[in-house]
Amino acid sequence: MPLHVPPAPAPALRSVRAALGSPTAVRAARTPSLKSAQTALTPELPLPVHVLEPVALHGGAPRTRLTGWRFLVRGGGRSIAAAETMLTPDGWAFSHFFEGPYLASTELALHQAELLTSPHQPRLLSVPGLYMLTLWLHGDITAEASSGVLAPGDLLVPLAPAPPGIAAHRPHRVADLLPVLTLRLAPAPLLKTSA
Repeated sequence: MPLHVPPAPAPALRSVRAALGSPTAVRAARTPSLKSAQTALTPELPLPVHVLEPVALHGGAPRTRLTGWRFLVRGGGRSIAAAETMLTPDGWAFSHFFEGPYLASTELALHQAELLTSPHQPRLLSVPGLYMLTLWLHGDITAEASSGVLAPGDLLVPLAPAPPGIAAHRPHRVADLLPVLTLRLAPAPLLKTSA
C-alpha cells in the first residue's frame, strides 16, 4: 500500500468520537445522512488539513499551515459524512460535521492514489482563494503531519468540483500546478486612466 496515513493526534480523535456519541451534536449537524444513520458511526482515515499560505504565492518556497484534521465518518459500511477538528489554545477540538461532493471526491482520489507505485503521505490542501481542495500526496512519508513544506515532486490531486480549467482527479506535480494557482490568485493589475 503506497499510502502512509499519519496518525491523528489523540485529542482530535477523542473529540470526534465524543461528538459522534453526543445526540445533541449529531442532531445539530447539517448532515441528513448522519442524522438518519441507523448503524454505529466510526471516524476513520484521518487526514491533516493544510491551507496554502498566501506568501507562497509571491515567491519563495511554497508553505502551508496545518488547520485541522478531517475524519471520514463511516456507518453501514460506507462513508456518510466527515468530521473536522481544529486547533484551539487548549488543543485539538471538534469543529463540525459535513457532507457534500468533497466526501466522495476524497474517497475516489484516495483510491486512485493507492494505485500509484511510489509511497506517499496523504493530506488535504485547501486553496481558499480558488475555493479549491486537493489531495496532497507528500513524498516524505516520515514527515510530521504538521510540516508545511510543499516539495516540487509532491503530487496534488484536485478534488471535484475543481475550479474551471483545472482537471479534477488528475495528479499534478506541485512544480507544475503551483504556477497555475499563483497566476490565478495574483491580484488583477490596476488599470491606468488618463487624466
